[in-house]
Amino acid sequence: MRLFMKLRQTHATETASAKTGISRATGYRLLQDPILPSQRREPRGRRRPDPLVHIFEAEVVPLLQAAPGLRPVAIYEELLRRHPDLQSGIRRTLERRIRAWRAIHGAERDVIFRQVHEPGRLGLSDFTDLGGLGVTIAGQRLNHLLYHFRLPWSGFEHAHVILGGESFVALAEGLQNALWSAGGAPHYHRSDSLSAAFRNLDAEARTDLTTRYEALCSHYGMTPTRNNKGVAHENGSIESAHGHLKGAIRDGLLMRGSPDFEDLSSYRAFVDEIISRRNANRGKGIEAERAHLQVLPERRTTDFEEVIVTVSSTGGFTLRKVFYTVPSRLIGHRLRVRLFDDRLEVFMGGTHLLTLPRGRAQANGKHDQVVNYHHVIHSLRKKPMALLHLVYRDKLFPRPEYRRAFEALCAAMPERPACKITVELLALAHDRNCEGELASELGQVLRSGSLPDLAALRRRFSPDPAALPQVFVQPVCLDSYQVLVGTQDMAGERA
Repeated sequence: MRLFMKLRQTHATETASAKTGISRATGYRLLQDPILPSQRREPRGRRRPDPLVHIFEAEVVPLLQAAPGLRPVAIYEELLRRHPDLQSGIRRTLERRIRAWRAIHGAERDVIFRQVHEPGRLGLSDFTDLGGLGVTIAGQRLNHLLYHFRLPWSGFEHAHVILGGESFVALAEGLQNALWSAGGAPHYHRSDSLSAAFRNLDAEARTDLTTRYEALCSHYGMTPTRNNKGVAHENGSIESAHGHLKGAIRDGLLMRGSPDFEDLSSYRAFVDEIISRRNANRGKGIEAERAHLQVLPERRTTDFEEVIVTVSSTGGFTLRKVFYTVPSRLIGHRLRVRLFDDRLEVFMGGTHLLTLPRGRAQANGKHDQVVNYHHVIHSLRKKPMALLHLVYRDKLFPRPEYRRAFEALCAAMPERPACKITVELLALAHDRNCEGELASELGQVLRSGSLPDLAALRRRFSPDPAALPQVFVQPVCLDSYQVLVGTQDMAGERA
């Protein structure tokens, strides 16, 4: 209308109407009465009485002022308790009123300040839970975390599957893998507050953990920083990327057709492939940022914890609420154990002895065991009845078929022969190196409703070393060699 009235000052009504895009009749009507129809309407009033007119200012506002963090649903339930005559349909009205009141009278809220990232300046680390994806390893559910590293300027990512919780070991291993994959180190590294890693630690242990984290960053020339505890948006450049990465892994599992993997290595390779594809899409930016990263040192630094343990007469040691068996010849010796996220490296002095899978205490705090029957079978053969009430009996069986065979034997015969046969089955698997084949044979026997025949199984899996024929080698007289050499010399002279 303003344009029409302006054009009317210099043009005829028909011309001004045409230039404005309205009809000539509308132009003449606007000349007579410039007030628009929408401006003549009176605002529509309420269609029903306000149910909160006498309650909001008198009761709701004091509650909001006394407890600013009070949720609207709690106020709604309190009003229904105080005023039973109120209808349940007031909830949405109450929530809108509270939201409007807080917008005018509420406390100031935190403001997120978006940052401009520079290439090679900052690297971000965080952990995210992937337990909800339903991943299984050989049919067993895998509760795990994912260590996630990101360079915000180029979007470079690295992920590492973590079997335990947030810890310095997991951070050190994942971070170093990420830096060597990126081909350089940023000038600053930011992580969360590692509240899970600090939980239940005393002041001395927390100080030690902080010192080790700073030493790790110093080894790569990075300045360590942490966001404030409970303020996730301070690490927002990686927090938001968690959702995208989880979605990519979830899509990959759906396209794969199954969340079950043969072993942990296969699952880790699956995650690495997804990360590689995502990085390939940002290839130009990643190559550009590599030129701004710091040069990596000649070698990695420690990504493990080192603990001294003593092997007890039970044939193992207890560490972090987990009992580990070792060869019995180590009983009484002090061992140096390096704890990684997924394994233990056992040393005696500077000699590496063996590698053990790392166990975790149960969720309820009870102890757990990591048992290798090869370590104890020679002693168990001397005391087979020890199997009956053995603390770690279920962990002793290397495969489910051995446990089911023991249960079937116990149900069909007295305890002593059942334990004796079960121990001999384990000894057969140990002596003949046929653990998997024997387990398959036991499975077939049990499915047929029969019991394991120890003698038949011994004949089935290679002959008994005691039944092998003895081979006697007749010593050769050395004079025969002299005769042979002399014959050859005479033949040469005749030629």
